[in-house]
Amino acid sequence: MAALEGGRAAVAAATGKSAQLMAIMALAGSGDNIVASTHMHGLAHELGVVLEPFKMSVKVVHTTDPADFASAIDTKTKAVYVESISNPEFVIHAIKDLAEVAHDAQVPLIVDNTLGMAGYLMRPIDYGADIVVESISKRIYGHGVALGGVVVDSGNFDWKQSDKFPGLTEHSSGHHSFVYADTFGSTAFAAKLRADILRDLGPSLEPFSAFFMLQGLETLSLRAERQCHNAYTLARWLEKHVKVSSVSYLGLGTHSSHVLAKSYLKKGLFGAVLTFALKGGATSVDIVMRNVTLLSPSDDLGDTRTLISRQTAVNGENVYAGSIRISAGIEASEDIIADLSIALDFVN
Repeated sequence: MAALEGGRAAVAAATGKSAQLMAIMALAGSGDNIVASTHMHGLAHELGVVLEPFKMSVKVVHTTDPADFASAIDTKTKAVYVESISNPEFVIHAIKDLAEVAHDAQVPLIVDNTLGMAGYLMRPIDYGADIVVESISKRIYGHGVALGGVVVDSGNFDWKQSDKFPGLTEHSSGHHSFVYADTFGSTAFAAKLRADILRDLGPSLEPFSAFFMLQGLETLSLRAERQCHNAYTLARWLEKHVKVSSVSYLGLGTHSSHVLAKSYLKKGLFGAVLTFALKGGATSVDIVMRNVTLLSPSDDLGDTRTLISRQTAVNGENVYAGSIRISAGIEASEDIIADLSIALDFVN
């Protein structure tokens, strides 16, 4: 995983959420905050609730403007946190600019690269990200068979230059008083994750899941390329369908992040996940969900099978009631389209 993401070291975790929390808890403590984008899968609400008992907080930025992230950072900020491709809006941030903002404040930029396909579609570290986290349940396994997460340390952040992280730059009380930054150098963050957070809190990836992860990595590039092509073909078909009111996909020129996608993503590919809205609203969504046969109803992502799910709420707001999310699989694109076409025929 470290090699795929362009990092120096990686630490596996039991789930994607475990990976997120491990990365944050290795940096922040009571009274600290994380500056995060609102364009994230439940982060602003869910992570804020999780961190509240530890007296940590999340400061939410509601735009993609790097200047607004800079304004949100204060003396208690320990990291800037965004998704490489947000779920389910597919917003892309200017990672290069955000990295500059974070580094000017002497804090790391953490990027959740779950939709970046383990570095196949996007490698945030190449654009200045310091730490990458991701759910390996979503793409790497490929068959939805297990849970897992990973944290990748770029090895590029200078912990000693910043005075914000005593856990990395001062003597460790639990490990023979050594200093992580001195003892482990560029892999200090990964070492602290493994020796402190993983050891003490215990969110370890279980052995059989690790086997599935290594097995899945062998075919990742083959699956990812096919899934991206299928998603693009499906998006182009959906945008012309008379019963579809809108399609959200990075490969379409109508998406607000299309230009950034061409700069940050692997040439010619735009991801394997899309959403579309039906003119008939939630009632039409129910009809489609009941009548697909090839597509598998599931809230997961990244399976070899094409997955379909009803989009009902984001951060507690019912803003996608008439929308459907599709994670394209590796079936023939003609078969995916045929299945959706039959289901849409049932919609009045």
